[in-house]
Amino acid sequence: MTDQRIAPESDLRTGHATQAARLYYFQDMTMAAIGRELGVSRSTVSRLITFARASGLVEIKISTPLGQAPRIERAFADLYDIRAHVVPVSETVDELQRLDRVATFAGRLLTSFFESDMVMGVAWGTTVSAVSRKLAPKRTHNSTVVQLNGAANTRTTGVSYATDIVRTFADAYGAVAQGFPVPAFFDYPETRQHLWRERSIKRVLELQDRMNLAVFSIGVMSGAVPSHVYSAGYLEREDRAELQRDGVVGDIATVFLRSDGSHDRIALNDRSSGPSLDRLKVVPRRVCIVAGASKLDALTAALRGGLITDLVIDDISAAQLILRSRG
Repeated sequence: MTDQRIAPESDLRTGHATQAARLYYFQDMTMAAIGRELGVSRSTVSRLITFARASGLVEIKISTPLGQAPRIERAFADLYDIRAHVVPVSETVDELQRLDRVATFAGRLLTSFFESDMVMGVAWGTTVSAVSRKLAPKRTHNSTVVQLNGAANTRTTGVSYATDIVRTFADAYGAVAQGFPVPAFFDYPETRQHLWRERSIKRVLELQDRMNLAVFSIGVMSGAVPSHVYSAGYLEREDRAELQRDGVVGDIATVFLRSDGSHDRIALNDRSSGPSLDRLKVVPRRVCIVAGASKLDALTAALRGGLITDLVIDDISAAQLILRSRG
């Protein structure tokens, strides 16, 4: 008896999409010509190519020749020695729409940065959560996505929120998801010091130390789209007052910094579970994603501190920051 096995429908669709994409991108065939070759309609070819892009079978990368980057992106390189990825956004859109446009761009860009055998660190927050929903799938091997800072506070464990973000990143790349089940802020610095000695926690910290890529945004207290750490009950009134006294303008992964980029002698940092900013600076690629002018003071501080290698930002905010920097 002959063993006849029928391929799953998903496998057939993937095969057809791969064939259509190769004909379209590598042989410059029109959709109508591909349809005739495959025996399907032009609209079916269009759906197959759309599926190929959305599922990660096709990656589209735009390379800008050296010295020909757009003016604002060149300005970031000249002023801060970073690579800026400026996202065109209409002045008529609201802050949520602006965030959505920037998150969509970042979700596609990260796919070109993350490869097999890499470790990606992810700091939870409103912006990174938006990016997690826009990731372009890509299959990698022996890769890991690790949470950078704890999420528990006195009102909630924060586990589901942070874990969902990390797992969504990991699922997009076929990577292992590693959570960090500790508070966002400890009540006492000594508690953190003792917990950091535990083998289960040291394993996560060692994984963070192996990061090739860190993904984060900038947290600020105000703005049309408030940062999660400030809007979800992580800071008491006394904490906010203390941050103001310390001259804090924002945070990265719940580690706070001043306008000049410094972060030493900020008391709350001794209780934070996020990586020290000195540790963050040794990560080879550090991608910061920002949408909206409310974060520009904190973003400028991070740039002054040398904490960013790649910046994804909307064009309106980018232009404002460059004007401030040159003013």
